[in-house]
Amino acid sequence: MTVRVDVLGSLEGVPNVVVLDYGSGNLRSAQRALQRAGAQVEVTSDRDAALAADGLVVPGVGAFAACMAGLREVRGDKIIDDRLSGGRPVLGICVGMQVLFERGVEHGEETSGCGQWPGTVDRLSAPVLPHMGWNTVRAPEQSRMFAGLDTDTRFYFVHSYAARSWTLEDTPPFLPPLVTYAEHGAEFVAAVENGPLWATQFHPEKSGDAGAALLTNWLDTLA
Repeated sequence: MTVRVDVLGSLEGVPNVVVLDYGSGNLRSAQRALQRAGAQVEVTSDRDAALAADGLVVPGVGAFAACMAGLREVRGDKIIDDRLSGGRPVLGICVGMQVLFERGVEHGEETSGCGQWPGTVDRLSAPVLPHMGWNTVRAPEQSRMFAGLDTDTRFYFVHSYAARSWTLEDTPPFLPPLVTYAEHGAEFVAAVENGPLWATQFHPEKSGDAGAALLTNWLDTLA
């Protein structure tokens, strides 16, 4: 494949990705992982850049409420909604996945999320928290996110909260979302593929070769 730089400085044939900067951590590790997977990556809160990019990544670490406050500060919730309304790909990671749901409950405090999916993010039911370390997942056979990965592949998780059930009803003629599950104490939602909206509760950017393969699978959908 021939790659050239056009007059605007972007690389022809290379997907352009924005990692949304809204004050959350983990931005640079996400940037580096995406660059290694073959993307041209910019970390920014600029609305025009986020809307124009081939793909938008919404990372997130820490508390649901703090991440939502940061998102709203840069109108990130509106950016996500506008991209999805136009069928433009978005990838949420960790708390960046959690905020896509209707609400989060932490320490008795309820916070409204972006509302892309119904449901509540709350504390895992497990004897040991946080859930920290490597875990297998149970992905649907037709998953594009996990294409080429063995069923015993492990991904890196660091969290105490998650969506513990999937409540979005299928709406024909649209294809139903593909939901991947994992277990820590009990079952929880580990990843979702819902048209242009993908998300992972685990950290692909910290999951070595497995995470790199997953990011490559996502970048392949941006072509």
